[in-house]
Amino acid sequence: MDMSNLNTTHHFDVIIVGSGGAGLSLALSLPDHFNIAVLAKSTLTDASTFYAQGGVAAVLDETDSIEQHIDDTMIAGAQLCEIEAVKQTVEGGKPSVDFLLKHGVQFTLDEQEQLHLTREGGHSQRRIIHAADATGRAISTTLVERAQEKQNITIFENYIAIDLITSYKLGLKDQGNRVLGLYALDEKTEQVHTFLAPSTALACGGAMKAYLYTSNPDIATGDGIAMAYRAGCRVANMEFNQFHPTCLYHPQARSFLITEAMRGEGAYLRLPDGERFMLRFDERAELAPRDIVARAIDYEIKRLGIRHVWLDITHKPAEFVKEHFPTLYARLLELGIDITTEMIPVVPAAHYTCGGVMVDENSQTDIEGLYAIGETSYTGLHGANRMASNSLLECFVYGMSAAKHIESQFNTDYVSPDVPTWDDSQVMNPDEDVVILQNWDELRQTMWNYVGIVRTTKRLERALHRIEMLKQEINEYYHDYQVSKNLIELRNLVLVSEMIVRCAMERKESRGLHFTLDYPELADELRKTVLIPPSFKVETPLVNAESQI
Repeated sequence: MDMSNLNTTHHFDVIIVGSGGAGLSLALSLPDHFNIAVLAKSTLTDASTFYAQGGVAAVLDETDSIEQHIDDTMIAGAQLCEIEAVKQTVEGGKPSVDFLLKHGVQFTLDEQEQLHLTREGGHSQRRIIHAADATGRAISTTLVERAQEKQNITIFENYIAIDLITSYKLGLKDQGNRVLGLYALDEKTEQVHTFLAPSTALACGGAMKAYLYTSNPDIATGDGIAMAYRAGCRVANMEFNQFHPTCLYHPQARSFLITEAMRGEGAYLRLPDGERFMLRFDERAELAPRDIVARAIDYEIKRLGIRHVWLDITHKPAEFVKEHFPTLYARLLELGIDITTEMIPVVPAAHYTCGGVMVDENSQTDIEGLYAIGETSYTGLHGANRMASNSLLECFVYGMSAAKHIESQFNTDYVSPDVPTWDDSQVMNPDEDVVILQNWDELRQTMWNYVGIVRTTKRLERALHRIEMLKQEINEYYHDYQVSKNLIELRNLVLVSEMIVRCAMERKESRGLHFTLDYPELADELRKTVLIPPSFKVETPLVNAESQI
């Protein structure tokens, strides 16, 4: 059910920010009598899920086991994964697949009409179910169709959340810090709406648009992480940003990802002279975890002064390549590259946010009634490095878990307190949008140059200095002028960028995705890096804070 009316205050049972795999798995797992709002800041399918090429990791084959999947995840995460979160996610593999099949997702089948399993980096077994090389598209379009069919789900497209509304923000200290809803900008009418509900879920994806080069869609501006932090939620492990090793190097497709499944099916990484260089970095070669492959490519690019390396699958039969990678084959052919006979120019690009808003096993944050799911959250699953295709699995496992918890906590007698509508009577229309564009470019250049694949303390200090100046300027602009989508996103990105830098400065070791030349060795202590906001309250559900920055 679509929504288009002039009311600026809306009442629901559950508000879900984000229309990717995490948000829609929650929406479709809640009971039909729940009145649900789904806010998408662009179109419903404009989410990271839609662009996922690989698949969903799940133990389905009799030669595989839960224990092996857990071990692989712990190894890929440099032992920093939280074991209970890993167990919960891996054990949720089969139920997640059943959930997707029930809703009609069409996965690729093998010759025996069973789900075809492929293998990706870090996995010791074939356990990736997929829909050819466009799994995300199949999942996203199917779940969107199911959501649109549900009468209890109201969809708001082109609505960007601005900030959460909490009891503490309204001065209602007697009932603890609980979420009451949020303010969101209708981009089409430029009107700010108030959304109220006893439960709100942030499923807005990650923050990799903080970097100049990224595989992510434009929506990945860290909105959920920033909003939750400002409201009083702890955030963890923001230093671990995954750079996908193989993003197409092409002027017409800067953000086009080359699926890891291609390396899983035997593609080689080569230098301009044809050398298979990954064998010099790791015995697993092209199937090493993403952090190792990305660092190796980055090292060779800088060592040789080249713009990219090559991904080569030309040694495989042409029909094999076309059958396994039809979407990729067609898209690259449009760009003048025949992958059956030509190598693909590739570079690393910012791809996945491993840290996020701290949650428990039910996806609940430090604020009562507020949930974070998917890339917005920190569950403990990924540790220092996300293993391929575990992220979609996490979306479904924790989406379903959140649904059960929301249902169990639902109070039919809940009455929303009076909440003021958005007041922009004291602000001006922005007259210099060039300021936003300039700050956006400067922020992303700073993050790419100083907080990238290889870091140093001096680079991080320089980055923090620039980010703090940008943050002050952006916040002044935010308070003086009417909000716009670009301004909201920039405000969130500069805060999340600061979190990334502060977490990186706190970690005095090289582990997983965080590699610093000043501390190249592993530390003896295993610990997560926790950022505690000024408004954090000890009476909140999660109270085991480990450190404060």
